[in-house]
Amino acid sequence: MIDHRLHVLRTLAEHGTVTATAAVLHLTPSAVSQQLRLLAHDLEVELLRPEGRRVRLTPAAHIVLRHADALRLQWEAAQAELAQHSAAVQGTLRLCGVSSALATLAAPAVTALRTAHPLVDPLIIEEESTDSYRLLLADEADIALVLPGPDAPPVTDARFEQTPLLTDRQDLLVAAGHRLARPEGVHLLEAADQAWIVKKHNNDSYPLLLAACAAAGFTPRIAHEVKEWYAVSSLVAEGLGVCLLPRIVPLPQHPVVRVPLLGEATPVRQLLTAVRRGSTSHPVINAGLQALHHTATSIGT
Repeated sequence: MIDHRLHVLRTLAEHGTVTATAAVLHLTPSAVSQQLRLLAHDLEVELLRPEGRRVRLTPAAHIVLRHADALRLQWEAAQAELAQHSAAVQGTLRLCGVSSALATLAAPAVTALRTAHPLVDPLIIEEESTDSYRLLLADEADIALVLPGPDAPPVTDARFEQTPLLTDRQDLLVAAGHRLARPEGVHLLEAADQAWIVKKHNNDSYPLLLAACAAAGFTPRIAHEVKEWYAVSSLVAEGLGVCLLPRIVPLPQHPVVRVPLLGEATPVRQLLTAVRRGSTSHPVINAGLQALHHTATSIGT
């Protein structure tokens, strides 16, 4: 119900260029420019001014965005209030997030949710964290399972409600027979001379690895870029490198060993739930959040 062009304007305000906005929204730059020209025409104000390769939002554009944020919050509250008049919790619940969180948390939570509320129809979408926030804002998802990172909105971002869900410890995954395959654990610095396996781009695990290794006192040498955990485990099993493996990820059936990391600065990642601000009182979304938090409590790490 909220004009999609306002979302385009908000995205441009964050990313600064039409090209970057188009990439985030999966549109062409010409489509972004056209939508913003039409919005300016309909509002009868100037929204953008060129500034080198970027564009600058006018004072009028900032007024529009301030009211757009208020409208979105009111609309979320209205939808939640209307849904509360139903005798049963019913409707579609769209969950998105990183693969490990979907497998370990979303799948069992959805099973429990459907048992408690048979009229809820779940839809699960795998996306990296940055794209999950985009799906929330585009109203293509209701709950996102995300990881904080350099490209993620801060917890103070007024558009979202972000709540800690699970602290997920990281282990070192090595081939069976590797010198570091010690059940008592190792310090991350002991793996400083190893080749590392991780996907560099559009993947939440890469900034975590860089931060963990920097805290340990070294820079990892990335030898192979692989995203899927089964493929990563295959390469590790062949002795092609090592990797950080989240504690919630099941160990694949390969000749590999999960080694606990020792020391005060052992790497962890904090899984969060993120929703559009104002939507938590919607019965379906609230039931989904409760199911996820119950599942996370029963799992622990």
